[in-house]
Amino acid sequence: MRVIIFSIALIFLIFSQTRPVFAHCPLCVAGAGAGLTLSRFLGIDDSITGIWLGAFIGALAFWTQRILGQRNNFFLARGVGILIYILFFVLTVLSFYRFNLVVRHGDIFGFDKLTFGMVLGGVVFYFVDLLNTYLRRKNGKALFPYQSVVLSLGSIIFASILVYILINYFI
Repeated sequence: MRVIIFSIALIFLIFSQTRPVFAHCPLCVAGAGAGLTLSRFLGIDDSITGIWLGAFIGALAFWTQRILGQRNNFFLARGVGILIYILFFVLTVLSFYRFNLVVRHGDIFGFDKLTFGMVLGGVVFYFVDLLNTYLRRKNGKALFPYQSVVLSLGSIIFASILVYILINYFI
C-alpha cells in the first residue's frame, strides 16, 4: 500500500507544473525557528527567546500576506500586512497566557520577559523588512547576495545581544 501511495505521489510531482514560491524569506524563517528551538534547549532567558519567537511570528505573518496575494500592491500590502502582523501577535500572546506558557519570574519595563522579547523581536523584524524593501526599491536590486537574510538574522542577533547586556548588567 505504501508503494502505491509513494508511486502516485511521485507521478504527481513529476507531471505537475511548478509554481514559484512566494515566501518572505525561507532561510530567515528557518534561522528564527532554529534559534528559537536552540534557545529553549539551552535554557536561555525568556526575553531573548521571545525576540526569536517575535521574528518567527513576523515571518509567518509575511507568508500569510503572500498567500493572500497582498504583497504585490505596496500600499494595500502595508495596511493589510500590519493588520495580519498584529493579529498573529495578539493571538499568540493570548494563547500563551491562556495555556500558562508564560512564566512570570521577572519583568522588563512592566512586561513579562517573554512578551517583552516577542514585541521587541516583532518590531525589529518588521522595521528591518521595511528597510530591506526600501533598499531593494531604491537600487532596483539587492545590494549584496542574501541581503534579506543578513539583515533579518543580523538584526535579531544584534537585538538578542543588546537584551542580554540589558538584563545582565542594567536590570
